[in-house]
Amino acid sequence: MGDIHRPVLLDEVLDLLHIEHDGLYIDGTFGRGGHAAAILGRLRADGRLLAFDKDPAALAFAASHFDKEPRLIMRRASFGDLGSVVTELGWQGKVNGIVLDLGVSSPQLDDAGRGFSFLHDGPLDMRMDPHSGVPASEWLAGAAAEEIADVLWRYGEERHSRRIARAIVAQREDAPVRTTAQLARLVAAAVPGHAGKKHPATRSFQAIRIFINDELRDLERVLPQTLEALAVGGRLAVISFHSLEDRIVKRFIRDQQRGPQLPPDLPVRAQAYAPPLRAVGKAVRPGAAEVQANPRARSAVLRVAERAA
Repeated sequence: MGDIHRPVLLDEVLDLLHIEHDGLYIDGTFGRGGHAAAILGRLRADGRLLAFDKDPAALAFAASHFDKEPRLIMRRASFGDLGSVVTELGWQGKVNGIVLDLGVSSPQLDDAGRGFSFLHDGPLDMRMDPHSGVPASEWLAGAAAEEIADVLWRYGEERHSRRIARAIVAQREDAPVRTTAQLARLVAAAVPGHAGKKHPATRSFQAIRIFINDELRDLERVLPQTLEALAVGGRLAVISFHSLEDRIVKRFIRDQQRGPQLPPDLPVRAQAYAPPLRAVGKAVRPGAAEVQANPRARSAVLRVAERAA
């Protein structure tokens, strides 16, 4: 099992989850089994791990590498469906830990055929599940310039979103954008005076991928479901690679801690609020050694919270 991918901040996740040997755990983003293998390595025979992934390549990897692992329950689904599966298994209020490793995985980025990266020329697809939804090339071929610009700005915080969107629409008059290399060149040409460490297409690729896979909505869906799943003392660990993702996680934990915010002049009797979730320490970021070994780790942020009541 030497080809199992090692996730970012793995040691920190394992330490902060406080894994119980006979516990129930959930890996919402199986990928290439990095978190799953590490958690299973700390469970006894009576422990269980439920794992989600909608990528057929990840499911095939699980079938070939974990086929003799009775403690693992694999589901082909988005982690946004966590609540219904937890209910089906009778795990409500019993889960000891949940880990969500957001965004695209390194194996997905490195596979040119998936179309996630501008570093490898391939078909402009970007779907986590290639059998569901529309590829990025198809969306770009039909979307209005205003819609494309809105996606680039909302999900990528791209300052030149309108300029890039106009360039994509103008290109369609000759031929649609079909490959990652085409899109990367088009974005680079549309961004004025670019100079920096990041490729000028970084934000655009990120924004289109998030939109195509509806990633932020899935995150917003799953966070409240984790409250119903976690046992008292159970922990939620979320690794984000994008400021929008981290903002959603940070606000969710904060809002659960402080409770409903009533207007100061509202004549109501003050009541004690028992927060259902409490942050565990501060946000954790990878150290210099991990970033040097894996440059993709540089933007990772880990937040952990504990079910309190």
